[in-house]
Amino acid sequence: MRTRTGWRRAALGALASLTAAIGLTTAPAGPAAAATGTPVAVTKYSHTSESGDYIGQGGTAAYTPATATITAGGDAEYVRFRVRTDDTWWDVDLAAPAGEKLHPGVYRDAERAAFRTGRSPGLDVSGDGRGCNEVYGQFSVNQIETDGSGAITVLDATYTQHCERADAPALKGVVKYQALPLSYAYTSDSGDYVGQGTSQTFTGATSTFALNPYGSGISYSASGKREYWSALLTPPTGEQFEAGRTYQAQRSNGEGVAGLDVSGNSRGCNTVTGELTVTRLARDDDGTVKAFAATFVQHCEGGEPALRGTIHYYA
Repeated sequence: MRTRTGWRRAALGALASLTAAIGLTTAPAGPAAAATGTPVAVTKYSHTSESGDYIGQGGTAAYTPATATITAGGDAEYVRFRVRTDDTWWDVDLAAPAGEKLHPGVYRDAERAAFRTGRSPGLDVSGDGRGCNEVYGQFSVNQIETDGSGAITVLDATYTQHCERADAPALKGVVKYQALPLSYAYTSDSGDYVGQGTSQTFTGATSTFALNPYGSGISYSASGKREYWSALLTPPTGEQFEAGRTYQAQRSNGEGVAGLDVSGNSRGCNTVTGELTVTRLARDDDGTVKAFAATFVQHCEGGEPALRGTIHYYA
């Protein structure tokens, strides 16, 4: 079983040439469009500032390698994320508690990174000459990876920062560096047995994910927030999954029909009707699926209420 907090793109073989690495000192723009279905690593920064927040001045900002130089330096103890254009700059520092390394999870009660005390994690977001003397906030790490030297190679995080006092207007941001999507989300109609009419989203900060071969298809699972979900997905008999295709589905696959069996928290269907759309897909050299993204609609026992979901496993 593979339950990982990070995924090395080297495992994808030919995919590595399609998702060019972004250096620690430069971040050139990638191709305008990737091949249909190909997983693409994402590097970007964005934030939203509440009225009265000193750092963001009540505005919003968004940058990609096409509009800014974006770098990630440091190591898993202290990450330095930087955004630079000709006329603006933003710095985001994320630090583990003293003596520890950052890993996927939620870091609460953060203090100013360079001056954190005791076992507090560190956060410090500044920009265009504005910074905080005191920081109150928290951040979540969804993915983080390092190379053999300890340098950051993958980062996916979010933060909330309050400047000078805990109740100050907030600056909220999203930090991504060579990150591939990893999440599960569902929405359940009223009357749907499996989802019980609820909705939820799972990310790496709170949850773990696994992808394994299952016959001619895959077995996928997500665990977190006191919930456990699994999906058995198989292509029509005699076929392989293809990115960009929508399949009519039933619980077990058949001629021209995909297999779709999503269960959650010990609730499942005896019979299924629905559809499965594979949006992105990558295989290892031996044909094993290594990265997968899809959406699905599942109806239990021939009923009208639906369970709708989105799967991202490094794609």
